[in-house]
Amino acid sequence: MKIAPTLALSLLSLPVFAHHGVAGVGVAGLSGPGAPIESAASTVLPEGKVLAYFKVDDAQYKTYGWSAPNAKYSRFSMLGLGYGVTSWFSAYAFVPYNEKVDEAGGQNSRGVADMSVMGQIGFKYDDGFKLVPKNESLDDLEDWHFSVFFGGTLPTGNANHRLSDGTIDPGKSLGFGKPTYSLGVTMSKMLTDKLTLSVEASALRFKEYTYNDAQQMRFGAENRFNTALAYRGWTLPEKMFRLDPVIELQYLSLGRDKENGVPATGTGGQVIYAMPGVRAYWQSMSFALGVKKPIWTKLNESDQQQGAEGKEKYRVIFSASMLF
Repeated sequence: MKIAPTLALSLLSLPVFAHHGVAGVGVAGLSGPGAPIESAASTVLPEGKVLAYFKVDDAQYKTYGWSAPNAKYSRFSMLGLGYGVTSWFSAYAFVPYNEKVDEAGGQNSRGVADMSVMGQIGFKYDDGFKLVPKNESLDDLEDWHFSVFFGGTLPTGNANHRLSDGTIDPGKSLGFGKPTYSLGVTMSKMLTDKLTLSVEASALRFKEYTYNDAQQMRFGAENRFNTALAYRGWTLPEKMFRLDPVIELQYLSLGRDKENGVPATGTGGQVIYAMPGVRAYWQSMSFALGVKKPIWTKLNESDQQQGAEGKEKYRVIFSASMLF
């Protein structure tokens, strides 16, 4: 039995925090493997198909007396388009809108940030590694699947965005000033006819940039290792509807930022996040919702990192996508 391409739905993980961000890609359908909420999966878009994508990542931060005025929340919205160039290669472009809001007395930042572009090459293992063919049967979807994705951001946002007091804060700017580069690999496998494992490892690197006020900044390197289990929970074939519970564990390692060539205190460290959630498929659309919380942290000078990764109360992740 062949899977109709119109049932394929893209599920992407996109830039998620403040000045840091990474993009990954993946795809799943009403039949076959489940997919993560945010981590990347291994399958690619069907050849000739276009994906429209929207995502919101809302981060609410813990507040402390020593940090007043605190960062209150950051909200990262994303619009994206994907295209299946071939059965094994997909191309993507994303435009983000970032909001970074402080408590009363602080400085807020809002605006369109750097555009991201990504490519993904899909493989499968069946008596050897092969590029993903045009059509796969349900049996084929039970094979090990892999992908390599690559790309980065373009300096389309305003890196020298000034806050209401006239200053430039690199952590609240609307761009990195120079391109960033990312590279990742994924692995996905249907463990049973209902349970799917997805694994992602990826890296993001930044360049040093000199702002208009002469300060120099190079943000710390990001390395990620994510795992996800998706369970095919409830399917109504006649309604073309499916609902999957999903659990993800995400490991994030952040290098120190460098300010004017010197490693900055109160930056970098390690975080493990847990995110339970659900993904719903309906006809040619998909919707995902998850709540993400840090469950383990080892931050450098943790008491100086209010508003950073690992200092969230929680993050709410929502996405919607449509294939046509």
